[in-house]
Amino acid sequence: MRSSVRLAAGPGFVLDAVTCVDDHRGWSPAEACSRYRVVLARRGTFRRMADGRSTIADATMGYLGVPGEEERFAHPAGGDVCTSLSLTPELWRTLTGDDTRSARSAVYVDARLDLAHRRLLAAARDGDAPYGLAESLLPVVGAAVVRAAQTRSTAAAAPRTGAAALTGAAREAISAGHPAAGGLLPLAEFLGVSPYRLSRAFTGELGVSLTHYRNRVRVGRALDRLEEGEPSLAVLAADLGFADQAHLTRTIRRHVGHTPAALRRLLSPPDP
Repeated sequence: MRSSVRLAAGPGFVLDAVTCVDDHRGWSPAEACSRYRVVLARRGTFRRMADGRSTIADATMGYLGVPGEEERFAHPAGGDVCTSLSLTPELWRTLTGDDTRSARSAVYVDARLDLAHRRLLAAARDGDAPYGLAESLLPVVGAAVVRAAQTRSTAAAAPRTGAAALTGAAREAISAGHPAAGGLLPLAEFLGVSPYRLSRAFTGELGVSLTHYRNRVRVGRALDRLEEGEPSLAVLAADLGFADQAHLTRTIRRHVGHTPAALRRLLSPPDP
């Protein structure tokens, strides 16, 4: 079952939280998009089929939808929650200069886009749609379009035989915290491939290394904890498997461009 809650709306855009509690591996009936959309997962994992290609959507991979596009969904991991930012064609053209179907693509959600997503949700809670929310959606749309172009270009140049499925399986193991995901060698053994093949397929599909991706996942979990008010960086570092607090701070700064202290301020509700 799928439900949608309107978080906010403004001139030419709406922001919804979409919750699915389905638990099925089969594809849903085809449905058509009616607007341009940026869809970013908040919790859980689901699969999307569009243009004959399946994409795993989770906290590190979202997608762009375009009007008239047919898509199907599967929820083999149970429930999930995502943010859907829908824009009219006029606003899409204003923000991106492009109203063609070439926008359609998976979007690698790096830590900076993740932060922009969180700040968009905070702005929605603040209730200032004409200014605060409108200003917060700009970096989300801009970054999503850029990341989609990068993902599309990387995937087009990569060897396709089994690479997407292998990358998806590696992502799922890392996201789930599977014991084999503790290192490249045990992960490759778990997936039944050579470490070289896994590393090459992963970088070819997403444009980032396995090491970078694993740290991206850990940074996302750190953002969750900081957003929830985690007071101790030492505890946070230990819980997430970093060598120490300094290692945590360096990694977060490398991925997001901010220190944990600065992130606490950025993730607080916007000032009136």
